[in-house]
Amino acid sequence: MKQSLQLKLHQQLTLTPQLQQSIRLLQLSTLELSQEISQMLQDNPMLERLDGEDRFDGPVGDLPGEHAPAEGGTEEPRHDHDEIYTEMAWGDRSVAPAHGDGDDDERDFQQADTSQGNLHSHLTQQLSLTPVGERDRQLMTLLIEALDDDGYLSAPLDELAQLLPEEMQVEPEELGTALKLLQSFEPAGVGARDIAECLWLQLQALPETTPWREVAKTLVRHHLSLLADREYGKLKKLLDIDDLGFQRVRQLITSLNPRPGSAYAPCDTRYVAPDVFVRKVKGLWIASLNPDAVPKLRINEMYAGILRGNKDGGSSLGAQLQEARWLIKNVQQRFDTILRVAQAIVDRQRMFFEHGEVAMRPLTLKEIAETVDLHESTISRVTTQKFMMTPRGLYEFKYFFGSSLATDEGGATSSTAIRALIKQFIDAEPASRPLSDSAISGLLGKQGFVVARRTVAKYREQMNIPPANQRKSI
Repeated sequence: MKQSLQLKLHQQLTLTPQLQQSIRLLQLSTLELSQEISQMLQDNPMLERLDGEDRFDGPVGDLPGEHAPAEGGTEEPRHDHDEIYTEMAWGDRSVAPAHGDGDDDERDFQQADTSQGNLHSHLTQQLSLTPVGERDRQLMTLLIEALDDDGYLSAPLDELAQLLPEEMQVEPEELGTALKLLQSFEPAGVGARDIAECLWLQLQALPETTPWREVAKTLVRHHLSLLADREYGKLKKLLDIDDLGFQRVRQLITSLNPRPGSAYAPCDTRYVAPDVFVRKVKGLWIASLNPDAVPKLRINEMYAGILRGNKDGGSSLGAQLQEARWLIKNVQQRFDTILRVAQAIVDRQRMFFEHGEVAMRPLTLKEIAETVDLHESTISRVTTQKFMMTPRGLYEFKYFFGSSLATDEGGATSSTAIRALIKQFIDAEPASRPLSDSAISGLLGKQGFVVARRTVAKYREQMNIPPANQRKSI
């Protein structure tokens, strides 16, 4: 085979280090950018802040919140009878105690002092003060370690027994005895294997003179699924009580805590700072950068002077000077791009700022990309983890993008506006006769929106709103 040399020309796109840094900075959130710059200030003596301090003083808003919708969020895992959380309005209960008078407030679960330790350490401390034998102490320690953050024991006792050394010869019945002792610890309801047992344990811990205690114990032990399905008529017949008695039983159950261990879980609060502010100026909605989020950077004149006076031996400082210049330029370019994209969004969603979610219009990344003359991938980076503070609250940029739905007149409306209308209909519905998905679809049709029943059901589920049969109240 004859060897030969050939010359070929071809085009290739190469990302320079400067371009790579620009892309990386663009997709960082404001907090992440502040951390990145702080690290660069430590590593590069050529770089310094204009005022010598970190301009970002702390969090401005909290996430998630009422005015910061997020897509793709995950919910905490729930136990059996999951729908009971919605039925008893536990899912929306605040960790902080409700304001009010009376003894009922004392039973509302509160935010625990996490500095004293988590649930496992809290139970271990109680175990150390309990006079039990060494064998029982080992079994209870195993049970404590098997609890989840909500205080539930999800693993079967026979599986836990297999985790112990064979020489201990532990039977599931012996573990069951240890579990009953663990269930007597605080908080009440800890060590339960399902929500029914959790609520029963809390009712059992109440004084025997508590009104309707025994009826409530029967309900949570045998008929909790009927309560979740709002089968109130069947429950009143099975429990042999009238409407007033059922209301008292229901109030007693709602005073309990379905997640007793959650009060000892560490508080994981995420904070965000708005990248831009949106204000109405002389009839126009204007986006402006948050000055506290924009770092004031410059070249350190002292080190730059050293480099100018020693050009031959300053190769290291020269490279750091170039890196500092790149960073300053890329940071400025990042915020310029964010502001351009924010203003383009505000211009297209002007009616939202005037009238709220019902006036949201359909918007795509491609539309904004064509307006600001950038690629869609760049718009995607800009709108991720970037927030704007508006008179209506704090919103992520991505919140303003949504699919379109047809109208009778041949136009289009945003899916966000449809969700807002669905929520308005449900909020105004009679408590005794909630609207079905078909009825909501009909109401939307009367207003000119073509929305199928399945679409209504999908949007309702996205807003965590239960179906009509579960929204019905007595």
